[in-house]
Amino acid sequence: MTHVLVVEDDPEIGPELAQALTGSGYRTALATTGAAAVDQAELDPPDLILLDLGLPDVDGVALCRRLRVVLPHTVIVVLTARTQEFEVVVALDAGADDYLMKPFRLTELLARLRAHLRRQAPPGEERTVSVGKLTLDLPGRRAFVAGHELALRPKEFDLLAVLAGRAGEVITREELMDEVWDANWFGPTKTLDVHVFALRRKLAEHGEDPQRITTLRGRGYRYELD
Repeated sequence: MTHVLVVEDDPEIGPELAQALTGSGYRTALATTGAAAVDQAELDPPDLILLDLGLPDVDGVALCRRLRVVLPHTVIVVLTARTQEFEVVVALDAGADDYLMKPFRLTELLARLRAHLRRQAPPGEERTVSVGKLTLDLPGRRAFVAGHELALRPKEFDLLAVLAGRAGEVITREELMDEVWDANWFGPTKTLDVHVFALRRKLAEHGEDPQRITTLRGRGYRYELD
């Protein structure tokens, strides 16, 4: 499961952001000081760090530089108030991969995280896919909704991986049959509908909207983005 470290000292923003990320299927830790961030990053290296530049105990840019040395391959996204915009350029030079201006929308943040995590993994070797509350551990062939593992059959996992991996796209029935059951499948395509029904039920059992998987009559299916 993708691990995100939130470094934010604001008692209203930090816990709420960490909770939202956990609800979206990420394993999340929260640090409220620069010292705690370094300790947590070394103890349990995250895949991505959300770093507030306005910390009470250390300069945010200096912390960014130190984290980049400790974690050369971890994605670092800095969070900054509009009055701190000049710091963004310095933070990017210090090793940050991206930035978000406060206030920001959760949907925008999640989209940025997904994009960075996709780019982080080598082509064909993506480790996780996260959409909404769903997270897929591709090498481990495990699926989680808000941290709860789904009991999926092999073809259910394969189908969900294709749909979530191309979230926002319309995927035709023919494409899905070819990718999940292979191009030589001669059985009824009704099996696709049965598997989609099962996936919707299992998503709903753990609190995800079953209509994340949308039917486009006569065309195929689409796994909806936030």
